Amino acid sequence: MTARHIAVIDIGKTNAKLALVEAGTLRELAVVTRPNIVRPGPPWPHFDLDGHWEFFLHHLAAFHAAHGVDAISVTTHGAAAVLLDAQGALAAPMLDYEHRGPDDLAREYDAIRPDFAQTGSPRLGLGLNLGAQLHWLFRTQPGLRERTAHVLTYPQYWGWRLTGELASDVTSLGCHTDLWNPWEGKFSSLVGRLGLEDRLAPARRPGEVLGELRARIAARTGLSARTPVAVGIHDSNASLYPHVLARRGAFSVVSTGTWVVCMAVGGARTDLDPARDLLVNVNGLGRPVPSARFMGGREYEIIRAGRDPHPLPADRAAVLAGGVMILPAVEPGSGPFQGRRMRWSAAPASEGQRLTALSLYLALMTGTCLRLIGAEGPVIVEGPFARNRDYLDMLAALRPGGVEIAASATGTSVGAALLALPGAIAPTAAVRHPPPADRHALRAYAKDWQARVAEDHDPASEEPPRSP
Repeated sequence: MTARHIAVIDIGKTNAKLALVEAGTLRELAVVTRPNIVRPGPPWPHFDLDGHWEFFLHHLAAFHAAHGVDAISVTTHGAAAVLLDAQGALAAPMLDYEHRGPDDLAREYDAIRPDFAQTGSPRLGLGLNLGAQLHWLFRTQPGLRERTAHVLTYPQYWGWRLTGELASDVTSLGCHTDLWNPWEGKFSSLVGRLGLEDRLAPARRPGEVLGELRARIAARTGLSARTPVAVGIHDSNASLYPHVLARRGAFSVVSTGTWVVCMAVGGARTDLDPARDLLVNVNGLGRPVPSARFMGGREYEIIRAGRDPHPLPADRAAVLAGGVMILPAVEPGSGPFQGRRMRWSAAPASEGQRLTALSLYLALMTGTCLRLIGAEGPVIVEGPFARNRDYLDMLAALRPGGVEIAASATGTSVGAALLALPGAIAPTAAVRHPPPADRHALRAYAKDWQARVAEDHDPASEEPPRSP
């Protein structure tokens, strides 16, 4: 049976969502969300998995009653796994990757983790390397290693609850976990060093069918017990997936949200510097993809501080003329300028100027990431920043291949839905963002920003923006 409506479980760091995607148009017919609140513990900061589960089941039933649900797919944030005991219960609460606990054993973990050449995974703080989370949990929780029968990457935890089938997926394993060798498509040496050879669930491709619904889930939701559930995918790679299927030649995708993740396909070969938060992701077809990221959505919220001004053209003119800039990094724990302390070059005279400078800063950070990974061709922007004109204008001034706005504002849900539609190719019809009329002023501002960043002891000097 061809799926007409695909329910997508979509869990980002900030919100958990259930979307119903229409197969023919890839439109979201219905969307419900709940905050992805981190519970403080004990024993450590963790997520409300049971609360999410009840939310998903309730709305799966409602979606099916209103529209019919023919298939289910899952996409989640990375740096996350769930530990199960032999009975299928949680062996431990799911650790929040922003917990500082793993840093306590950083030196010990560094002694066992594979190098960048094997994994394409930079060394990150907190629990952003999934291997560091697992190492810390097993070293600090007596008996946990023995209780743990299965380790599942996060999308497949929900697949397991739906189907009873165990798996991990190559995109989640390839998301700076230290657990995967993207060049050879197999587990890294760290899996053996952590004693997980027989516990880390088998790696599968996201578009495979994981299984069909458990009978009790079908009975509760009204869905058919034969409803297929896709293996599932890491959220940034869900954004990339439609473009990988549909496009030829070089391009890049910028997935925006709590994280801004830049992924270059078919670009220039370049040496990736892990110290600048450059890494190798693995796309939905299992292929390595040079990538860079920074916590742009978090930075936006920090500077915005709950205010919601509406910048005027006069604000933009004043920012460009007066050189009002944010210099990196607002969130110093990630991105190409890790460890830097954010500063203003000049104080903004209004809230409109403040927000304008913030948008330009985020575009300049994105431009830096794209340059460092050798991106060529058009840049497709997805997520909330695709609605930010100042951000798009600066990026369009920087990128000779042009900037496009993804047709879907929620590329993660569309990409995940495509996993349940074998042979389907999404129209990646992105709308080209027109070159800004003041592009020369934007390029001059960018050149000034890059010079100031270099003066702040950036080890790799920035290139000036290129003319078309």
